[in-house]
Amino acid sequence: MSAEQDEPVRQRLTRAEAKARTRRLLLDAAARVFARKGFAGASVEEIAESAGFSIGALYSNFGGKEALFLELMAERGLGRVAEAAQTLDRHEAGTGEAAAELGRLLVDVADKDTDFAPLQAEFWLYAVRNPQVLDTMAAALREPRQALEGLIDTWLAEQGAPADAPADAVATVVAALFQGLVRLRRVDPDSVPEELFGQALVWLFAGIHAGAAPTSGPDQN
Repeated sequence: MSAEQDEPVRQRLTRAEAKARTRRLLLDAAARVFARKGFAGASVEEIAESAGFSIGALYSNFGGKEALFLELMAERGLGRVAEAAQTLDRHEAGTGEAAAELGRLLVDVADKDTDFAPLQAEFWLYAVRNPQVLDTMAAALREPRQALEGLIDTWLAEQGAPADAPADAVATVVAALFQGLVRLRRVDPDSVPEELFGQALVWLFAGIHAGAAPTSGPDQN
């Protein structure tokens, strides 16, 4: 197809589609610049230039570097939850196959997505040192956390877990376990073999069942 034939297609973009395309290009450019220079070293000027837009376009779509980075974090989080959900669609929760696939997901994140774990750690330090950023960070990560809670809630129901095992608390533990093991594997790969995350989830859910309060039994008083 010729350039002349391409042009009408571009012109048919609605305002919403054009805005979405601009945001996507800015996010992709930000991911590249952050990967090269870190959060602190990246500048809005370089991100905008890399995307082919003005600094004004960056600020009008995101408000600044922090918002760009937080949206990237949220996207990555949602993507990982979606991958975990697909695993549980293919395999019954609690089985060895599901545990093995979830373990491979962690290894892929730790070994292949090598830029983002350090960036997350850098931004966490930045937010702790700038407390006004913490609420913004928590709000930006709410959507992937809620997606994980929904997945955990389904998983708990499928396993017949007790009602006193709240999905939000379990999701917090699972997220912390995942993030911690990713960072540890980056430092010491041999200490976090491929099967460890899946096995840890098996232990976690077995513990939830074992620790459930009995529904009936002799009076303990």
